[in-house]
Amino acid sequence: MDKSEILRKYFGYSSFRNGQEEIIDHILNGNDVLGIMPTGAGKSICYQVPALMMEGITLVISPLISLMKDQVEALCSSGIAAGYLNSSLSDAEYRTMLAKAYNGGFKIIYAAPERLMTQGFLNLANQIKISMITVDEAHCVSQWGQDFRPSYLKITEFVSALPYRPIISAFTATATSEVRDDITDILNLESPFVMTTGFDRPNLYFEVQSPKDKFSALLKIVNKNRDKCGIVYCISRKNVEEVCERLCRNGISASRYHAGLDDDERKHNQEDFIFDRKRVMVATNAFGMGIDKSDVSYVVHYNMPKNIESYYQEAGRAGRDGEPAECYLLYSGQDVRTNRFLIDNSEENDIDEQTRERVREKDLERLKYMTFYCRTSGCLREYILKYFGDSSQSYCGNCSSCNANFETRDITVDSQKILSCIYRMREINRSYGINMVIAVLRGSKSEKIKSQKLDKLSTYGIMSECSEKLCREIINYLIQNGYVTLTDSEYPVLMLNRKSREVLYEHKHLEIKILKENPTENSTATVSSEDSELFTKLRELRKKIADIESVPAYIVFSDASLRDMCIKKPKTKDDFLKVSGVGYMKLEKYGDRFLKVINANS
Repeated sequence: MDKSEILRKYFGYSSFRNGQEEIIDHILNGNDVLGIMPTGAGKSICYQVPALMMEGITLVISPLISLMKDQVEALCSSGIAAGYLNSSLSDAEYRTMLAKAYNGGFKIIYAAPERLMTQGFLNLANQIKISMITVDEAHCVSQWGQDFRPSYLKITEFVSALPYRPIISAFTATATSEVRDDITDILNLESPFVMTTGFDRPNLYFEVQSPKDKFSALLKIVNKNRDKCGIVYCISRKNVEEVCERLCRNGISASRYHAGLDDDERKHNQEDFIFDRKRVMVATNAFGMGIDKSDVSYVVHYNMPKNIESYYQEAGRAGRDGEPAECYLLYSGQDVRTNRFLIDNSEENDIDEQTRERVREKDLERLKYMTFYCRTSGCLREYILKYFGDSSQSYCGNCSSCNANFETRDITVDSQKILSCIYRMREINRSYGINMVIAVLRGSKSEKIKSQKLDKLSTYGIMSECSEKLCREIINYLIQNGYVTLTDSEYPVLMLNRKSREVLYEHKHLEIKILKENPTENSTATVSSEDSELFTKLRELRKKIADIESVPAYIVFSDASLRDMCIKKPKTKDDFLKVSGVGYMKLEKYGDRFLKVINANS
């Protein structure tokens, strides 16, 4: 079979997505590849299709047990011989899997990086033909990536221990140019074909809120999506416990996931969510990498993450089926302080003190850009795409900034006042943070201001008519656009720089967008044209089959496939094969039952 036939037969798709075919062709030609593709863009197809066309097996190195289990279940459901070797297996199960691998029982084997250099695994690797090594979540190999895992450094040692060098393919959803180069160098990719398909996920709606009461804002979002699956990310275990408990008290079917739970409870809670027994998962960032649950309709970040890379990867767990989905971030100033504390007190293993300090500095720089995202009045999608070096229009029409009612305000004079105040404060040999600068500008009568004689400055009270919120927005704009510097010290202070002169002395014209009213409701939700009664019946049939087979419902068919059935209303098996996501194996397993329901409702 050629690549298109394999795509149709096993995966149920009639055509490749952007970038997939080029990557597959390069692999089949014996070239190393690096694929940088957003979550939901179909990275796994890029190595699974050639794996079925090449002799021997493809070894997929993956960071999390949950990711392996999910992928293997999906492959086996489609009739592909796949297995995994990791610590979740008992000794007897592990020996059984090894024996099957020795006897050629798999085309694709998933393994954790920690497993590679064990003697048993090395013995296996030297006695079977490995045609390709695929490194999933490849950013984990880079110390400058957002999720560095020292165990990934074992990959090159493992490749060197093999009697020959297989093709190496590496994939990640989020990588800046620096991390991309790091992946290529550390994995020793040989003249790799590099494919960056673009980071945009047009089906995702982005919104940033700064609510006075975060939980009330969260509850409003969850209640709006009561019949849908969602993930709520929190910054700490304590937050997870509190938010989950409060959601449950409000009648929400929620579960929790964090590293403080024992393995059995984590596994149980995760399966409750995957099998739709719970509709909402409240979790730390320990949850989700590689969770291929296609019907997550919304992701809420209850706290701001440490960096754009983590945020976009976590938010990207919504809408993997291509359907419209929503990504909310509930921001507060305390989030910045908490993240800074976590960065300052992180304990990276297996790196020296000098490297640890460089990693810390890089993490603080990423935190700064994450903070700018939360404060920008510009298009949120444009901000994310520009961060990753991708081009974008300044209006997407599918984020809270673009959909909000803004007015443009000239802030040239206000900016001159702010920079002059910073200069006057520095003249008395002191530098101050944002709060103190705002207090002086607005004429605060606090004892702290008086005791330091800041009320005697010529800039004291010159913006008394300006709200604290607007003052802060203007200062954030000046920081974000480089007209003033906010230091990375333990107590950050504002400092003038060369670019400050453009505003103070060259009368640089500045303007920002100011929110006039509350943001409008997300406009992405549309009334579907499908037969809702049929869709409900198909979901019920899918759940019945999934329960019998003890697999998540989306392993049987995704919501997107069910919707396509409602639209196309296939009458015959040939018609059923034309539904997106229906391959020959699923046609044989499920076709008659689904066709019966569809024809009964036509």
